[in-house]
Amino acid sequence: MLRFSLIHPQILSALAAAGHGSTVLVADANYAHSTGTNPAAPVVQLNLSPGLVSVAQVLSALVGAAPFERARLMAPDDGSASPCAHEYGAMLGPQVPVEVLPRVAFRDACRGVDHALTIATGDDRYYANVLLTIGAVPPRSTRPD
Repeated sequence: MLRFSLIHPQILSALAAAGHGSTVLVADANYAHSTGTNPAAPVVQLNLSPGLVSVAQVLSALVGAAPFERARLMAPDDGSASPCAHEYGAMLGPQVPVEVLPRVAFRDACRGVDHALTIATGDDRYYANVLLTIGAVPPRSTRPD
């Protein structure tokens, strides 16, 4: 039995197989899931219908299941701020820096050899994508029991 809210078997398996420095993309409904990521990374389709499931809902479940050391967002083409930066930053906490990348740089990062998982959502907001970098789990001797 699991003690956190993430229960999706394929996502759990991919997270367990990934290591420190691996990336996880939680993509909005407009992201090119088949061409905008590393082809070796599995794609979990949670895009049930427009608006369901949202990137924020998936991010909420992931935060309780794995440590993240970095988050990257896709910047709108007009150079404005990412519409999700504050929301995702609050969910991840102050210890996780949030960086905003231009579209091409963001897609290049998603195609990297360390990309371990893509989660496709039905989030119909523009630029709602978040690319998470998995952090390290501290040694058992430094963790509270």
